[in-house]
Amino acid sequence: MSAGVRKAIVPVAGLGTRFLPATKATPKEMLPVVDKPAIQYVVEEAVRAGLDDVLFVTGRGKTSIEDHFDRQPEVEDKLTGDAGKADLLSRVQASTSLARIHFVRQGEARGLGHAVLQGAQHVGSEPFAVLLGDDLIDERDALLTEMVGVQQRLGGCVIALMEVPADQIHLYGCAAVESIGETDVVRVTGLVEKPPTDEAPSNLAVIGRYVLAPEIFDALRVTAPGRGGEIQLTDAIEALIDKAGEGGPVHGVVFRGRRYDTGDKADYLKSIVRIAADRSDLGPEFRDWLGEFVADRLPHGDPAEPITP
Repeated sequence: MSAGVRKAIVPVAGLGTRFLPATKATPKEMLPVVDKPAIQYVVEEAVRAGLDDVLFVTGRGKTSIEDHFDRQPEVEDKLTGDAGKADLLSRVQASTSLARIHFVRQGEARGLGHAVLQGAQHVGSEPFAVLLGDDLIDERDALLTEMVGVQQRLGGCVIALMEVPADQIHLYGCAAVESIGETDVVRVTGLVEKPPTDEAPSNLAVIGRYVLAPEIFDALRVTAPGRGGEIQLTDAIEALIDKAGEGGPVHGVVFRGRRYDTGDKADYLKSIVRIAADRSDLGPEFRDWLGEFVADRLPHGDPAEPITP
């Protein structure tokens, strides 16, 4: 059994150009999903999986992320002593005590693999997780916890996979896999970054959760720029597959739960609606309003789809 997984790397150096002009002065990771920035959901997921040490790989213009996970004495003082604001005070303070938070600059945007490599000194010789901020996993689904458990049992690297329609696989990294006799856990035999539909080895897309052996850093140091002229994390993982025994095997956990994609505007809006509709404090009223809103915009006589949690 390998050493325990305690550390997570969260790359946040991207420019967020899909959300301009909203992200001209605000990191895309700080855009709100209902009443919390997207990045807080990611850190909370890491903490639920037992990872209490989080390293953000940042770039220029990302200082508001640091501020969010730091204390705000002025705000806290204003809320302290007001009995009606106790819950709000607790939520404001929650982000400051989630985990041990660290920051390192990427310097220049050279791809996800390059971003992960910036965490080598901090991680050292331990297995660790990588969480991408564009993918939010519902708190009711313990994907990362399961992945950590698989890494502890089987060693090596573990990546999250999700079945997607064949005509969408070109948008993702794609895994070739073989069965190991376990439900939703497979051995990964190859990875292809954004393959044409007719060349994809499966319909299993790589989504933004990884639990990696520390040997990935050596692989990244010698990984040449790939698709888009960037150092691709999938290329480094592929290298570990090709060098059996160096870093251990690569397995995939096939995720069938609730994932919220905040990477583009349409999916971001859908994510907000889905999360808000499921909230116990907002959901009942919001779902009623949403049903009426949709019904008012349907052609006359067309029944509305029911709004369910």
